[in-house]
Amino acid sequence: MTNKDILLNPNELVQFLKKPANEFTKDDIIKFVETRNIEMINFRYVAEDGKLKTLNFVLSGRQHLESILSNGERVDGSSLFSFVGAGSSDLYVIPRYRTAFVNPFTENPTLEILCSFYDYKGNPLESAPENILKKAYARFREKTGFEMKALGELEYYVRSAEDNLYPMFDQKGYHQTMPFAKFEELRVTALELCARAGCTIKYGHSEVGCFTSEGDNYEQHEIEFLPVEVDVAVEQMVIAKWILRMLGYEFGVEISFAPKITVGKAGNGLHIHMMLEKDGKNIMLENGKISATARKMIAGILDLSSSLTAFGNTIPTSYLRLVPHQEAPTNICWGDRNRSVLVRVPLGWSGTGNMIKDANPQDNSEPAQADSKQTVEFRAPDGSADLYLLLAGLVTATTHGLEMPDAVKYADELYASGNIFTEEFRSFREKLKSLPASCWESAAYLGEQRSVYEKDGVFPAGLIDNIIGTLTAYEDKDLSERLYGKKDELAELVKKYLHCR
Repeated sequence: MTNKDILLNPNELVQFLKKPANEFTKDDIIKFVETRNIEMINFRYVAEDGKLKTLNFVLSGRQHLESILSNGERVDGSSLFSFVGAGSSDLYVIPRYRTAFVNPFTENPTLEILCSFYDYKGNPLESAPENILKKAYARFREKTGFEMKALGELEYYVRSAEDNLYPMFDQKGYHQTMPFAKFEELRVTALELCARAGCTIKYGHSEVGCFTSEGDNYEQHEIEFLPVEVDVAVEQMVIAKWILRMLGYEFGVEISFAPKITVGKAGNGLHIHMMLEKDGKNIMLENGKISATARKMIAGILDLSSSLTAFGNTIPTSYLRLVPHQEAPTNICWGDRNRSVLVRVPLGWSGTGNMIKDANPQDNSEPAQADSKQTVEFRAPDGSADLYLLLAGLVTATTHGLEMPDAVKYADELYASGNIFTEEFRSFREKLKSLPASCWESAAYLGEQRSVYEKDGVFPAGLIDNIIGTLTAYEDKDLSERLYGKKDELAELVKKYLHCR
């Protein structure tokens, strides 16, 4: 990180310490706390329900600060995880210094730090979500020698009282601006606060979904991040969800990441983009085309896609979103720039020529050399995703693909060169496998493919059992058919899962 990068970085700790967050030490945190007169420290951690938990510390002196930063604190694990028994429930939460940021909502200066879980022996808690991702990524790097970066597209709805002044047209909200998009100010504020909290933001915009129902406006927005290491990508999405909900509370509106708000309207997806690097260079392209390595990655994700829904589509309303003609995938295939597929290869600025010169003929300066930005996008997940487990699953699937015999051939057989829902691709579509249609089916696929996730102890068997049990307990097999035409029952179901994770 250069001096200019530090000056432009909105994170107060980065500016003050003049170093990137991944180099923060305990002494750095203490220096910042003492200099900036921080009065409170909050430990934050993600438990089984996917939401941030909080432990507040009012600082009583240097020794107290040293103690909590060095030793963490004790918490009741049985109240945070169903797999932790009450008979031996004590866990430790230990801060990860690189995640520290100043709370933008409190009057008294407060520092937030994300934490990891450790057991009574001081070992990382085997089934803790952040530890599973850590294990999956360590195994991936050891087996492949590659690095993997990821980013999320975080979609959400803002629900507010009906406002008919400058109304948006139903399902025509994509990239609208104020005054038509009423909550641009909320989104822009979220972008600023997320950046100050250490998130690397690509952009924000209003999304397709917008409609009015029973006196309320529903307006969809999206925040997209920049590619970072997979564990950091999860932390950014977790923090952003918290910030958005806090802003919603301050604005007096409801923020929902639920996969479905009502039938026939766009749901909230959580598309995940991924890229592989070797020695700091993107290896997703080869001679301007998607590389064999990238196709192996795609093959692994496609092969495990049905069981990946157990981590990325975790509630019954998830499967009301995965229906045809809603820009949500239903069939297991991939393609270029194609929103009807499960894995999409988006535009990556390859072979585009000098567009900037054409747009600005008066500018004689030499344009900056652009590094390859090529990613692949997994389009199934939604706002109910268990973010740590989803990314751990995608890392595992990528490792699986790179080890699969005939992975490139498998990927090539599932390549769709166009919209699979057109008549032209009917015969191709009919040969494709479908994604699960319910949590019940997702659980069954996870049971069939569990050995891939459990390999080398990445996903503990007990955790897989717990997830299968949770998904099966919804008893949602054939739910779509059972709810057909039952508007009130559907509304109750949506309301029940409006604030998932």
